[in-house]
Amino acid sequence: MHSSDSSKTAAQRRGGQVRRREAPDQLRRIEGKHNALVKDLRTAFAHAELTSLGDCAIEGMRIVEEAIRSGLRFHAVLFSESGMERSERLLPQIGAHVEKVVLPDKLFSSVVPSETPQGVAALVRIKKFSLEDVLERARFGPLIAVAGMQDPGNMGTILRSAEAFGAGGVLLGEGTVSPFNSKVVRGAAGSLFRLAVARVKLEDAVERMKQKRIRVLATSSHKGVPLPTADLEGPLAVVIGGEGAGVPRDLLHWVDGVVEIPHAPEVESLNAGVAASIVLYEIANKQSARNNQASGE
Repeated sequence: MHSSDSSKTAAQRRGGQVRRREAPDQLRRIEGKHNALVKDLRTAFAHAELTSLGDCAIEGMRIVEEAIRSGLRFHAVLFSESGMERSERLLPQIGAHVEKVVLPDKLFSSVVPSETPQGVAALVRIKKFSLEDVLERARFGPLIAVAGMQDPGNMGTILRSAEAFGAGGVLLGEGTVSPFNSKVVRGAAGSLFRLAVARVKLEDAVERMKQKRIRVLATSSHKGVPLPTADLEGPLAVVIGGEGAGVPRDLLHWVDGVVEIPHAPEVESLNAGVAASIVLYEIANKQSARNNQASGE
């Protein structure tokens, strides 16, 4: 007998069949695909939108732990049968009034988008922000306005960099990938849970920023003031365009200036996520230098 066979207890094996694992007492077992909780999770993942209750579907051990660390309110946490061992680590960190369930592996895999599920998913409440909420945060750090970005990897990178470099918030314009797309959530590595993010009509947002005296700069690969010499002081918003098309021309008529990130001429343009990260770093670096100068260092 192989060692893997000998490790299975007699209780697990009956008549050559491996019995299903017993779930911990806290976990309720769900078998049917038409269960309301399962349907909510499937729909939220499939449409990359919040549920009717305002919950975001998330998946994976790291992201679920980031949601816990960020203080999000959990509606439900779901484990696959083969992933139940993760419950020992997670359940003590999750409130008593959260639904805790276990699904058969096949049902779990049919609900989550990952090709190699880690065996844990959840529905968590994401705080909603309005345009005005985000604009109020311009006094704490630069705003990033995203115009027509479709790549979820780029969007996740921007959200992560926005938090890393002290952005006040992020505005998502028309035609931009949903922040609740599972690849965006994973790429943001928890930053979505802590940033002020709002979906807006960008022309309206830019007009409102001008009323509030927030300067608006657009980024370009081929023209504009070189980023190292650009004026990046004061309440500021930076518009990042989508892949390939860049910032829409009609929006360029509304901005206060254009900045260019210098790079080798052989490279047509930078990845949008990389470009946003460089701009955010430059703003943070100049702010740090001003603070050091003011303190006499």
